[in-house]
Amino acid sequence: MPAFARAIASIAAASVALAQALHVHAQEGEGRAPFITTPPAVVERMLALAGTGPKDYVIDLGSGDGRIVIAAARRFGARALGIELDESLVRVSRDHARRAGVSERVAFEHGDVLRADLSRASVVTIYLLGSLMNRLQPKLLAELNPGTRIVSHAFSMTGWNPDRSEIVRLTAPHEGQGGTSYIFLWIVPAQVRGEWRSAPPPGAREWRFSIAQNFQQIEVEIASAGNRLEVKEATLSGPDLAWRAEGASFRGRVQGGQIVGQIELPEGATPLVLTRR
Repeated sequence: MPAFARAIASIAAASVALAQALHVHAQEGEGRAPFITTPPAVVERMLALAGTGPKDYVIDLGSGDGRIVIAAARRFGARALGIELDESLVRVSRDHARRAGVSERVAFEHGDVLRADLSRASVVTIYLLGSLMNRLQPKLLAELNPGTRIVSHAFSMTGWNPDRSEIVRLTAPHEGQGGTSYIFLWIVPAQVRGEWRSAPPPGAREWRFSIAQNFQQIEVEIASAGNRLEVKEATLSGPDLAWRAEGASFRGRVQGGQIVGQIELPEGATPLVLTRR
C-alpha cells in the first residue's frame, strides 16, 4: 500500500476511534451525546471542496452551533439551512447568525436529519457518525438531484466510494480533534443503468449504449451499425456522462429520460440523443 494510502487509512481509523470514544454529536434517537465542533480550517475546506458559491443552497445535517451554515453564507455567499436535534443549539445558532449579520441568508430548524426534506440542497455538509451516514445514504440518493455535492468530515459511507478525499492539517489545537482531519466529497450521480438507443433520421446510424452502474462508477458497451466499440474510459459525474473509444468519443448529459450530447467521429461531430429502453 502506498504511503499516502496508509496515511489516509490511519487517519480514518483514528477519526472513527476518537469519535466513538468521545461520542461525537450523532443525532441518533437513542442516547443524546455531546457534540464536537468542526475546526474552522475544516469548515472552510469542506465548503471549498464542494465548490460552494452564491447560487448554492447548503443544508448542514447536525448543524451544532451553526458554524458551517454561517460560513457558507458569510464566506461563500450561499443560502443555507442547518438541521439540528438539540433545540438549545438551534437557539445558539440563530444568535450566532444574527451576530454574524447573515440572518437573512440562513435558517436553522429543530429536527431529525433522517426525516428532513433535503431536496432543495445543492450542497450537503455532514459531521455525523458512520452508522448514521450509512442510514442517510439511501435518503441522500433518493432525494438529492444529480450533481448535488455531499461533503463529510471524518466519516465515509459503506459501499459508496467518495469522488475525492482530502487531509486537512490543523495549525491550531481544537478540542476533540487531533492534528489532522479527513474530508470526503461525493457528487450524486444520475441513474443511467440500462439500455439506451438513439432514434436517428432515415439513413443515419443508430447507436446503442448498454450501461452498468455502481454509484458513479460505470461500464459502457457501445454498438452501432452492427459493430461494437471497445470503450477505454467511461465517467459519470452527476448528470454528465462521457466515454472514449478508439476512433470515437462522447460527452452528454442526462436530461429526464434521455441522454443528450455529441459524439465525435473521424468524419466529424454529430449531435446524439438517446432514450432509455
